[in-house]
Amino acid sequence: MFIAMNRFRVARGSETDFEQMWLNREVHVRSVPGFQSFHLLRGPENEDHVLYASHTVWASKAAFEDWTRSEAFRLAHKDAGQGSTRSLYLGPPQFEGFEVLQTVERA
Repeated sequence: MFIAMNRFRVARGSETDFEQMWLNREVHVRSVPGFQSFHLLRGPENEDHVLYASHTVWASKAAFEDWTRSEAFRLAHKDAGQGSTRSLYLGPPQFEGFEVLQTVERA
């Protein structure tokens, strides 16, 4: 299993625009082989930004890497960092990828 996360520092006052952009976007990942789940996370509030993270769970690192080379990925990211969305962020998103070593589930 592989978890891919992007952390976004969203400028204070832009939280609603950022959330609506994500909540109303067309989803292209549902049918991608190896995709398991997606979560949009809202984190701590700081003086100048609110931290958000996109969190996807994949069957394997290879499945995630295949997604990054797919047409579905290009469609999902075609407007990233363009025009009015650029003003929502304090810097570019920060990618973090993790290979899962252990999973503990509810009994």
